[in-house]
Amino acid sequence: KPGEQKHSKEPSSLPCMHLAVVACGDRLEETLIMLKSAVLFSNRRLCFHIFAEDSLKPEFEKKLKEWPSSYTKKFEYNIYPITFSVGNAQEWKKLFKPCAAQRLFLPVILKDVDSLLYVDTDVLFLRPIDDIWHILKEFNSTQLAAMAPEHEIPKIGWYSRFARHPYYGTTGVNSGVMLMNLTRIRNTHFKNSMIPSGLTWEEMLYPLYQKYKNYITWGDQDLLNIIFYFNPECLYVFPCQWNYRPDHCMYGSNCKGAEEEGVSILHGNRGVYHDDKQPTFKALYEVIRDFPFEDNLFQSLYYPLQSKFLDTVHTLCGRIPQVFLKQIEKTMKKVYENRVIVYLGANHRY
Repeated sequence: KPGEQKHSKEPSSLPCMHLAVVACGDRLEETLIMLKSAVLFSNRRLCFHIFAEDSLKPEFEKKLKEWPSSYTKKFEYNIYPITFSVGNAQEWKKLFKPCAAQRLFLPVILKDVDSLLYVDTDVLFLRPIDDIWHILKEFNSTQLAAMAPEHEIPKIGWYSRFARHPYYGTTGVNSGVMLMNLTRIRNTHFKNSMIPSGLTWEEMLYPLYQKYKNYITWGDQDLLNIIFYFNPECLYVFPCQWNYRPDHCMYGSNCKGAEEEGVSILHGNRGVYHDDKQPTFKALYEVIRDFPFEDNLFQSLYYPLQSKFLDTVHTLCGRIPQVFLKQIEKTMKKVYENRVIVYLGANHRY
């Protein structure tokens, strides 16, 4: 109103950031640790969209209700059954890992959601989701999704050596972290290898699967690579620190962005949180899993992590601990600075 002083919006008053995950089989704990990492570090309110087998729904509800109110007030959640709107549900369910193909149907199911961040269950956030959410504003007029490259070096990348189907760019893209403008996806007609005219997202999925099912190895990720091969103008490629995997360090460090800025999102594929092949990844997972919500982040998360990393220096990933710690340290400093400002501001009023 005229004459009123303008204030910037509080993070909690802004529209929530939508995060989707698909959990089947034994992925309950992994999913909860991923959600925990999202809540620990993010600023704005979060809306979780959890797609899960019916048997997991009560467990999710029980565990999330056990979280302290200081954290549960930062998010809301919905749990959905696994459903496929076109084609044979059993075929989709068996494609690559159980239920993974569900992510292909998010634009169709979440009709009221404008934009969404999808992540695999084996992802950990090491900085606020707010920061990757801002990338949506960097999309140009044709871009409607963002993913990171599958590999940084074409000569040792999987797609560039073995793929028997079209794939995006020189190394393909990894779908474990995918930022999507769902409204644009729903409104776009995509070029394809089946008919001369464009097809909507939902029209395209099953015929595409039928055409390439004998040539794909990585299931839904391969289908996404095929889609963006024919529609490269639709994809925004974000750097490797937003989807940092063992491949980025297990043969030597090859993610320049992580070396400079630190890892933003850790993706523990290859089951590395649960075996001893990459102890640096396992250490991060265990420290976030064991962190008591209300404790001091430096004392109960950062210092135990530093200590665990000392036991991983015999591995190539373990020799670059600063890459894993840089963003966590930066994020924690911001959390405490914000708390001090709020505290001082409250005292100042009185």
